Amino acid sequence: MAANRAQIESVVEKLVRPYLEENGFELVDIEYVKEGGSRFLRIFADKEGGIDIDDCGRISEWVSARLDELDPIPEAYFLEVSSPGAERPLKKPEDMAKAAGRHVFVTTYEPIDGLKEFEGRLVSFEDDTAVIEVGKKRHALPWAKIASARLAIVFE
Repeated sequence: MAANRAQIESVVEKLVRPYLEENGFELVDIEYVKEGGSRFLRIFADKEGGIDIDDCGRISEWVSARLDELDPIPEAYFLEVSSPGAERPLKKPEDMAKAAGRHVFVTTYEPIDGLKEFEGRLVSFEDDTAVIEVGKKRHALPWAKIASARLAIVFE
């Protein structure tokens, strides 16, 4: 039976996370996707001060060698290791807490205060609730109702 996307991402996370943490990196996200006729395994990593191309190359070489040994992915795929970018996703409550004070874009599963999209300053993230200031109004968004969240760039 072929492994599904979630299984592959889980296996790769268990393999990669310890290596990244031991070397001063943070695992931001893993995606195993099909685009066109090709499959891609994408690993997004970061570190204090930002990740550079040499870091990505070292991580890619290590991951590639381990994946060749374990062979957890039955089909051919391309491995990509990169920075999450300026608009990095906020996947975990810890990511939200670290982003306090920054500009964010958040979508919710259902309307809160009549809205499903919020772009503004993340005032705080405590007790599994994000408080986002949009204009002069503050919105309390429970973590369980947040569909997606990412840092957002402000153009002034």
